[in-house]
Amino acid sequence: MITSPTLGQVLRSVLEGAASTRLRLSPQQWKTVRALAACRTGALGGQLFYCAQCERQHFVAYSCRNRHCPQCQGAQAVDWLERQQETLLPIPYFHLVFTLPHALNGLVRQNRRALFGLLFDAVSQTLLEFGHKRLKAELGLTAVLHTWGQTLVEHYHLHCIVTGGGVALDGKCWVASPAYYLFPVSALSRMFRGKYLAGLKELYDEQKLEFHGQSEALTQPAKFAALLKEASKPEWVVYAKRPFAGPKQVLAYLSRYTHRVAIGNRRLLRVDAQSVSFAYKDYADGATSKTMKLEVDEFVRRFCLHVLPERFVKIRHYGLLGNRNRAQRLVRARGLLGISEPPAPEERSDDKDQCRELPGVRCPFCQRPTLVLLWEVAPQRALRPVAQLDSS
Repeated sequence: MITSPTLGQVLRSVLEGAASTRLRLSPQQWKTVRALAACRTGALGGQLFYCAQCERQHFVAYSCRNRHCPQCQGAQAVDWLERQQETLLPIPYFHLVFTLPHALNGLVRQNRRALFGLLFDAVSQTLLEFGHKRLKAELGLTAVLHTWGQTLVEHYHLHCIVTGGGVALDGKCWVASPAYYLFPVSALSRMFRGKYLAGLKELYDEQKLEFHGQSEALTQPAKFAALLKEASKPEWVVYAKRPFAGPKQVLAYLSRYTHRVAIGNRRLLRVDAQSVSFAYKDYADGATSKTMKLEVDEFVRRFCLHVLPERFVKIRHYGLLGNRNRAQRLVRARGLLGISEPPAPEERSDDKDQCRELPGVRCPFCQRPTLVLLWEVAPQRALRPVAQLDSS
C-alpha cells in the first residue's frame, strides 16, 4: 500500500499491470496517461549537476508539462497569472458559473470538441448580449472549462470572470454596473438554455454529431427531440458568487481555477494494487469532507473522462478581453476610467522553463551555490500499455 500516493504512481501501476488490457481509452487518453506516468521519473530525461563544494552529483528529472498533470500545472498557473496582470482594471469583477444538465452528459461525452465549443459560444453570447441590452456596454470576460465533480464524475461547467461594467457601445464613456449585482441569474439561465439547445439542434440538423453504443438511438429525430425536451424542462444552473474585493483577488482566484486538474495529489489518500482512496467534499451534505474508494480501473477511467481533446483551448477571453486587438481596447478602457498605464508586472525569473524545476544556484546537499551542469540526460523509452483500445 502506498500511504503518500501520487497520480503518477497510480498511472504507472496501470501501465505496468494487467489493468492496461482492460481499460478502453482513446489514443489521446493513453497519450496523457503515459505522459503523467513518466513525469519527473527520469523517463523524460533530465539534467545532471555536480557540486564543486561537496563533490556530489544531483539529477533533476524533467516534467511532462502536460496540462492534465497536477505536478506541472502549479508552475504554469503562476506563469499565466503574471501574463494576465496587464489586463487588470480597477473595477468590480463578478464570478458566474454556467452548468450543463446531466441529461446531456452521454451526448457531450461522444461529441466533446463540438459541444464544449458550443458551451463557450452559448455562455459568451449570453453574457455579452446582457451587457449590450442592460448596460449598453461591451463587457469583458474570461471563461474556464471544467468537466468534473468532486468524485470525478462528469460535471460540465464554465467558470466566468466578468467585468463589472464596460465601454459604452458608442465608445464615449465607461458604463459601470452596480457594485454588488450584475445580472439576474434566472434570466441568464433561460437565455443560456435557449442558446445551447438551439445550437445543439443546429449541429444535429447539419449531421455534425456522433452517436455510438447506447446513444445510437438518438439518430432517430423523435428520440433526439425527446432528449432536448427532457433537457429543457428544468432551469439550468447559473450560479453567481459574491463580487471580488479587487483586481488582485480576481487574478489570485483565477489562477487557482485556470490550471486546476480533475484531481490533485493532495486528495489521494491510499493506493494499493486493487483500489484508490481519495478525499472529496459532498456539497449535497454541507460540503462535508468524505472518502471514496474506487477500483484502480474505475479510478483511471473516471480521470480519463476529463482528458480534453487535443489542442482544445480551455481558457477563452471575450468582449473587451478578446484576443484580437485586446491591447487597443484596454488602452481605450483605461482612458475612459482615467488610468494611463496598466499595473506593473511582478518581477519574473529569467528561467522560462519553470516546469522543469531546475535547482537554481544551491546544491540540495550542502546548500552552497556551487552547482555545475555536467550534461543533459536523454529520455528513456516511454511506458506504453500492453494494448490500446479506442473508447466506444
